[in-house]
Amino acid sequence: MAVEERERSAPQPGRVRARLDQPMPPRRKLLPDYDPEAFGRFSEQIARFLGTGRFIVWMTVIIVLWVVWNVVMPDALRFDQYPFIFLTLMLSLQASYAAPLILLAQNRQDDRDRVNLEQDRKQNERSIADTEYLTREIAALRIGLGEVATRDWIRSELEDLVKELEQRRDGTHPQRKPRS
Repeated sequence: MAVEERERSAPQPGRVRARLDQPMPPRRKLLPDYDPEAFGRFSEQIARFLGTGRFIVWMTVIIVLWVVWNVVMPDALRFDQYPFIFLTLMLSLQASYAAPLILLAQNRQDDRDRVNLEQDRKQNERSIADTEYLTREIAALRIGLGEVATRDWIRSELEDLVKELEQRRDGTHPQRKPRS
């Protein structure tokens, strides 16, 4: 039985045994390689252009020229007869590419908005925590100041003592009021 296992695990002729200590060679890809970030930026530029009045004016000018050319010119120079099927095909092609590019640009904007919203939320949490900390510190200072003798309190106490000493000197001994 050990002999059979060795024969099965031995490399077969014509078959290269994969080494596990080395990375595999890169495979050929069927699809072309592209930078998703560059493509995203390109789609945002297109979406920004498609959303402008300039695009509508240019598109209108092109369509008007297309229609005028194919109506006014002699039959030999016309490339799209009256139902303007080729024009319809071109507009459909433009729309079929524009819609996904606009959606891609919107998704990228949504991702940026989500990141900004998360950063704003974290900043708000930090601000709330800082505000709560400062509120606690101010409350502690107020409590501490409540136990500290203020200038006005010391002045009133000294005035009371001066009056009491003057009265003792004059010979009158009034009842001393309790201190607060």
